[in-house]
Amino acid sequence: MDIYTLYKNLKKKYGQPQGQWALWCKRPKTKEEREQVIIESVLTQRANWKNVSYAISNLKNKELLSLEKIALIKEDKLQELIRPSGFYKVKAKRLKELCKFIINGCGGVESAKKIPLEIMRKNLLSLNGIGEETADDILLYAFERPVFVIDEYTRRLVKRYNLTDKLSYKHLQEFFENSLGKKDYALYQDFHALIVIDGKEGDR
Repeated sequence: MDIYTLYKNLKKKYGQPQGQWALWCKRPKTKEEREQVIIESVLTQRANWKNVSYAISNLKNKELLSLEKIALIKEDKLQELIRPSGFYKVKAKRLKELCKFIINGCGGVESAKKIPLEIMRKNLLSLNGIGEETADDILLYAFERPVFVIDEYTRRLVKRYNLTDKLSYKHLQEFFENSLGKKDYALYQDFHALIVIDGKEGDR
C-alpha cells in the first residue's frame, strides 16, 4: 500500500488526533505548550499516558510546568511530583538535564527552534537518557522540525503491511520521509500520532 494512502485512511478513520495528541498536534503552539510537550516527551518514556497525565497535573498544581522552574527545583521534590509516571528518579534527573540544556545551552525554547536541525538533534542525543525517539518527539512536536518519529507502533504498522524488511530506526525514518515525498512537519505530526492511536486500538 502507498504510504500516503495509508495516512489518508487513518485520517479518515480517526480524524484529527485527540487526547494527548490534541496538544502535541496543535498548530501553532505557545511557548508554554512547547515546554509542556518537551516535559511530556521524557515522562512518556516507558509509561502509559494516564500515568503521565497525573504527573503533569501535579506539576501544574504546583505551578512548576515550565523548563525554568524544573531546572531550579530540587531533584527530590521533582521526583515526588512525577512519581506517577514511573522510573521517577531517573526521569527527574533526565528532565532537569534537558531543561538546563535548552535554557542554558540553547537560550530557551524560541532560540532552540532556530538551531539547525542536525546540530540540535546531535545535541539532544548527547544528553543522558535522550534516545532517538525522544529527541525526535521534541524536534517534531515542540520545535516543528520535519523529522518522522519511529516507535514500536510504527514498526508494528510496517510489519502488518509488509512495507519494508529493514526495521532499524534510521532506515524506517528515511523510508517514511522519502515515501511521503515532502518535508512537512504537520503531516509528520498527524501521521505519527494516528499510527499510535491505531496501534493502541489494536491493543484493546
